[in-house]
Amino acid sequence: MMVLVAQMGRHNAIVASQANLARLANCSVRTFQRALDVLRADKWIEVRQIGPNGTSCAYIVNDRVAWSGKRDGIRYSLFSAAVLVSDNEQPDQAELERLEPLEHVPAMFTGEQQLPAGDGLPPPSQPALPGMEPDLPARKIDEDLAD
Repeated sequence: MMVLVAQMGRHNAIVASQANLARLANCSVRTFQRALDVLRADKWIEVRQIGPNGTSCAYIVNDRVAWSGKRDGIRYSLFSAAVLVSDNEQPDQAELERLEPLEHVPAMFTGEQQLPAGDGLPPPSQPALPGMEPDLPARKIDEDLAD
């Protein structure tokens, strides 16, 4: 229970493989599975399988999963969870150190305004679709003022 709570942070759940959680608990996967069985039986946690094979699950602590009504015949649940992965479970483990960092999306807070900087993006170059040309207002120059 302590491993789950420590890893879930401010969320009410954690999504992780049993192998990862067993490694954090410093025990075998089978020992960790037995501990999960006890926690589930005593209603400390709820376990929801992710995907068809069940090697990764969502472990929900102190909260019920809210199952939504059928949508196209599918019932689904939505909850907040921390996701725990380790490098030894990744198919591209050898390349992880050489990956370029992801782009950072800046956050705007209430009352803040974006300040334009740089050259900006060029205007779109796609021509208008036939019959859907933009109808922009025209300005007439008064001939008396033009002289």
